[in-house]
Amino acid sequence: MADCIEVIGDSVDELQQSIEELGHISRSNFALTMSDIQTWVSAALTDEDTCMDGFAGKSMNGNVKTMVRKRIVKIAHLTSNGLALVNNYASTQSNLP
Repeated sequence: MADCIEVIGDSVDELQQSIEELGHISRSNFALTMSDIQTWVSAALTDEDTCMDGFAGKSMNGNVKTMVRKRIVKIAHLTSNGLALVNNYASTQSNLP
């Protein structure tokens, strides 16, 4: 559980960093900044998967395990949606003149 909390903390940091960078994006740094944001959001999704993997085969209270897994699945789903939006924005903006 401690490892899961740590990687979810990393995930939150990466998502916060991504949101902050979106506020500093400009035409001159668009490609590099979007690449960084895509990397950070993707890393956040990987962190969430790592948390889920940590529960495999571990003996712990079944109710706690189920509750935590449900929450992590929801967070991962939202992060995945966020990554899709970031990817869409990056591709749409990079095609503008």
